[in-house]
Amino acid sequence: MAVRGWVGSVAGAIGIAAGVSAAQLGLGYGLGIIAWLPATDRAGEAAWVASLAWAAWIGATSTVVGSVCAQRLFAERTPQSTLDGERMRPSAVVTVLSRLALATAAAVGALVTVALVAVPARGATRADTFSPQTIAAGYAVVGVVGGLLMAIWALASRAAAANVVATVAWLWLLAVVAVVDGALSGRGLTSAQLGVWQITTDSDRFWFRDYFYWPGAVLSLGSALLIGALAAWPAARRSENRVGGAISGGVGPLLVAAAYFLAAPRLAGIRAEQLSAHLMAPYAVIAGLAGSVLITAMIQRAQPSPRSADAAAPEHDEPAPSPSAEQSDNPLPTDQPAPVYTPAPVAERPRNRPARGTAAVSTAVRPVASSVQDAPKGKPRRAGRRPQ
Repeated sequence: MAVRGWVGSVAGAIGIAAGVSAAQLGLGYGLGIIAWLPATDRAGEAAWVASLAWAAWIGATSTVVGSVCAQRLFAERTPQSTLDGERMRPSAVVTVLSRLALATAAAVGALVTVALVAVPARGATRADTFSPQTIAAGYAVVGVVGGLLMAIWALASRAAAANVVATVAWLWLLAVVAVVDGALSGRGLTSAQLGVWQITTDSDRFWFRDYFYWPGAVLSLGSALLIGALAAWPAARRSENRVGGAISGGVGPLLVAAAYFLAAPRLAGIRAEQLSAHLMAPYAVIAGLAGSVLITAMIQRAQPSPRSADAAAPEHDEPAPSPSAEQSDNPLPTDQPAPVYTPAPVAERPRNRPARGTAAVSTAVRPVASSVQDAPKGKPRRAGRRPQ
C-alpha cells in the first residue's frame, strides 16, 4: 500500500505541475500577456524581456505548486506502517527523500513549459541571435531548476507554500487587470509586465527621476508585505515551525526577483516601467520578510510561554481526608453516648471432669448493643455443676 501510494504521489506531482504550466501559459497567450514579437522597435524589445521573465517565473511556480499540491492530495493520505496498532512516524531521512522525490517529479512535469515556450518563440526576430527559441527554452529550464530548490523549501514549510500560491494568484490577477485596463483605455491587448500595473496615466508627478514609478512601487511593496503576513499567520498561531514561518514571506517575491534578474541582468535597453519593476523586486523580498517576521513575533508575544503558564496555574489543594468506613457506614447520633464494650461472663469448667482435648476454654467477647440501654442488667448467672 505504501509503495502504491508513493507511485501515485509521484505521478500526481508530474501531472499537476504539467497542468499548472499549461494553464498559466494558455492564460498568458490567450490574453496577450506573453507575446513573442519581433524586436523591431522598443515595444517589441519590451515584450521580449517581459516574456522571458514570465517564462522563467512560470517554470518555477509550476514546479512549486505541483509538488505542494501532490503532497497535500496524495502523500499525506498514504497509509504509514503501524506497530502494535500505533502509527510510526517516518524518520528524518525518509522525510527528506520523499520531499526530494516529489520536488523532482514536479520539476519533470514542469518541463512542459520548455516546449510550450520554445515553439511560439520561433516567431520572434532577434538581432543578437539566430535562435530565439533556444534562449526562451533556456530561461524556462533555469526557472524549473530554481523552482526545484524552492519546492523543497515549500514542502517543509506550509507558510512558504501558502506564500507561493498566494503570490501566483495575486500576480495573475494583477496581469489580467492590467490587460483589461489597457483594452478599456484604447491601447488594445498588449503584453503585461510581471507584477507591474501602471495605475495612472503618464504624468511626471508619479515618476521620480524618470525611472521610478512610485505608485507601482507602493503596490508591489504593500502586496508583498500583506501576503507575507497573511501566509505566515496560520503557522504562527499553530506554533509549528516558527522559523520557517518567519522567513516564508520572501519565497514568492524571491521568485519574481530571480525572474527579473534573469531577463535583464544589466538593466540595459528596457523601458522605464520595466526598470522601476526591476529595481523594486529586491525590496519586495525585504517587505515580504518583514510581514512574516512581524506577524510571527506579534503572535508569539501574545501567546503565553510554557513557563509563565505553569507559574500562573493555581496550586491544587490536597483533598480532604475521606471519613472512615465505620463513620460512613454506621453514623452515630450526636445525642447518644458512645457504645460501651464489656466482657461476657466466662463459663467455669467442671472440676470432676477433665477437659476434652488440649484446647483451652475460649474467652470470647461479645459486643454490647450500640447504646447503654441495650446492655444486660444484673449479675450474670454462674453455670452450676453438671450432675454426675
